[in-house]
Amino acid sequence: MSAERHPSLLDTVKGQPKQVWITAAAAVIAFMGIGLVDPILLSIAKGLDATPSQVTLLFSAYLGVQVIAMLVTGAASARFGAKRTVLVGLTLIVAATALCAAAGSIEQLVGLRAVWGLGNAFFIATALSVIVGAATGGQAGAILLYESALGVGLAVGPLLGALLGTISWRGPFLGTAILMAGALVLCARYLKADGHERRDPVKLLDPLRALGHSGLLRTSLGSALYTAAFFTVLAWSPFVLEFTAIAIGLIFCGWGLCVALAGVLLAPKLAARLGERHATVLAVFGYAVLMLVMAVPSKPLLIVAIIVSGLVSGLLNTLFTGTAMSISDAPRPVASAGYNFLRWLGGAVAATLVGHVAEWFGSPQSPFVVAAVLCVLAGGLLSFRGRQADPHEVPPEAALVGEEF
Repeated sequence: MSAERHPSLLDTVKGQPKQVWITAAAAVIAFMGIGLVDPILLSIAKGLDATPSQVTLLFSAYLGVQVIAMLVTGAASARFGAKRTVLVGLTLIVAATALCAAAGSIEQLVGLRAVWGLGNAFFIATALSVIVGAATGGQAGAILLYESALGVGLAVGPLLGALLGTISWRGPFLGTAILMAGALVLCARYLKADGHERRDPVKLLDPLRALGHSGLLRTSLGSALYTAAFFTVLAWSPFVLEFTAIAIGLIFCGWGLCVALAGVLLAPKLAARLGERHATVLAVFGYAVLMLVMAVPSKPLLIVAIIVSGLVSGLLNTLFTGTAMSISDAPRPVASAGYNFLRWLGGAVAATLVGHVAEWFGSPQSPFVVAAVLCVLAGGLLSFRGRQADPHEVPPEAALVGEEF
């Protein structure tokens, strides 16, 4: 079997069926929700008389519910079909975002973000399997499309949040509700209908059982540690910068564009040159260095490091997702659910603790130092290989870039 060719950007976008584009467009809007609140964190804190630790709960509630719900997405998709699962997720997101715009307290807003996270869980993991299953040009190209949707969503989210946030902190939530309603209509109209064919049963604990595969477990744990550092940047940087919503939105828009470009253009080239495992280890250690740079008490240096970190995040997002979707013999929805469970769990824990870490150590730079340590741990974990290859590990030539963990 010959190794799969690494697709170019043109190869990736050419000839894709309509449902791939519709799902990817909806994914862009869904991922906008991650960074949407970033530029308005200070405005929310002021408008609802909330502390930084309370405001960062907007991330942790969103991600915490999402990671738990990830465990049931595989079973839901197998039982009800991918389209129904996607539509349920989008409906929950539309309802939650619309109600967020009317929230009267930080507690209400945190609760509604939790519902938003539930909807995202049903959508994100299922959307990945839909894109991978429907895209032409192989799994590698499909994953590039998915991760480019992530990057574009991360870029547009902060910018939209900043622009609408200049009117009111409620504006970004209402804007997202309208966009997600449009995505819901498009998915209902154009996604392939769920057939009545027999589907393999998926049990609720199958995603956790899938993590019994050593390669998938190492990949998922490494991704969780990296994602914790990722959300340290996302959730804590605005409090260190103390800039206006527009300024923070522009910074994170540049960051998100770097995520998208690196994930699509640079990750396949680096992985083809070094091998997937070595490329990931190198990138995660590079991310640790950037976290230490952010710990230097200099706002100009922090701005540069945030934007540059987007390039490394783009590499890591694509490399980690590509490995997770090919390293084990578990069905794609199950592997995706198990991987995303641990991946976003790291973000949920980080978003919950980041404000407390700064308080415990008495320094606003201390969360970045902790994030650097987590990245070093991730690099060490990914560098480890067992003495014998896992008998269930997918051969290198079947993977995204030709080398497995």
